Amino acid sequence: MDVVTLGESMVTFLPTRPGRLADVPSFERSIGGAESNVACMLAAAGHSVRWISRVGADGFGDHLVERIGAYGVDVTHVDRDPHRPTGVYFRTAGERGTDAHEVAYYRAGSAASAMSPADVDLTAARSARILHLSGITAALSPDCLALLLELTAPAPDRPLISFDVNHRPGLWCSSERGAEVLRELARRADIVFVGADEAREAWGVAGGAEEVRGLLPEPDVLVVKDGERGATLFGSPGRAPVTFVTAPHVNVVATTGAGDAFAAGFLHATLRDLPVRARLRHGHLWAAAALTTPADLAAPPAPGHADRLAALDDTAWGTLRLGPGWTRAEAEEEVRTP
Repeated sequence: MDVVTLGESMVTFLPTRPGRLADVPSFERSIGGAESNVACMLAAAGHSVRWISRVGADGFGDHLVERIGAYGVDVTHVDRDPHRPTGVYFRTAGERGTDAHEVAYYRAGSAASAMSPADVDLTAARSARILHLSGITAALSPDCLALLLELTAPAPDRPLISFDVNHRPGLWCSSERGAEVLRELARRADIVFVGADEAREAWGVAGGAEEVRGLLPEPDVLVVKDGERGATLFGSPGRAPVTFVTAPHVNVVATTGAGDAFAAGFLHATLRDLPVRARLRHGHLWAAAALTTPADLAAPPAPGHADRLAALDDTAWGTLRLGPGWTRAEAEEEVRTP
C-alpha cells in the first residue's frame, strides 16, 4: 500500500447558480473531505490508497463510500455507524475569503467525530509507506484528537507521517487550544504542509517561511505555501537546502480543495522519489487542477504531461499559464501521443 489517509468526508451541496444560500433554489451533490480528496487524486494517478473513516448507516454514507471507492480507493476500513449521521455541508458559489461566501456545516455529532484509538484498526492505518492526516480531524472531538496523537506517536511500525495543518478556526472551541494542538501534531510528523496565512492566523507568524520553520524545527520536510506566490520547502536541518518554487499563473475558478491537491501532488512525486524541486512543481500543478474547477475534488493532470511541465526550465515555468479545462485537454493529448 502506498498511502493511507484517515479523516472525515462529507456530502457537499454546491449551488447551481450564484447567490445567497437563502436564495439558491437547488444544489448539486458532490463529496468533500481533505483526506479523502488526497486519497481520490492519488488513486486516480495509479497509487494504491486506503481511506479510513466512519460514516452513518444512511444514504449519504452509501454515496460517500461508493463515490470514493469508484476512484480505486480501498474503503474496506470505513465503518458504518448506526447511531450517528454522515456529515453534510452547503456552500455558495462565491469565493472563500469574501463577504459573499457562505458555508453551512452539519457535522456536529457526525459518525466520523466518533473515531477513536479503540475503534480504528491501527494496523490498517499504519500499513502503508505514507499515512496522511490533517488538523481537521483533531478538531472534531477529543476521541479524534486521541487517535491522531496515537498515530503520530513514535512506534516501530510507524510509517512516514504526512500532516496538513488545515487550520479551521470555526472547529475549535478555543483558538489558543487549536494552535497548540496543531503545532504539537506538526512537530510529530515527517512531512508537514502549512499555508503562510494559516501560520499567521494560528501562531501569529509575521516573519515569513523562516519563522514557521523556527516554530516547527522537527519535521524532515516542511512545506510552507504562500498562495499564488509559491511554496518553500525546508529539508532536514544541515542536510538539505531551502528550496522555493514559484506557482504557475492560474485562471482561478475556485480555491476549494487546492491545498489537498497540492499535498496529493507532492506525495505523488515523493512516492516516485523525484527531486525536491519536482515535488514542489507537481504540488503546484495538482493544485492548479483544483483551482480550475468549481468542485472540491479535481482529477489530477495526465502524468506524462505533468512530468513534462515539471521538467521545464525556470524561464518556461515562469511563463506557464493554466486555465479551466487544461487537465482534460492534456489527458486527450496523452492518449494521442505515443
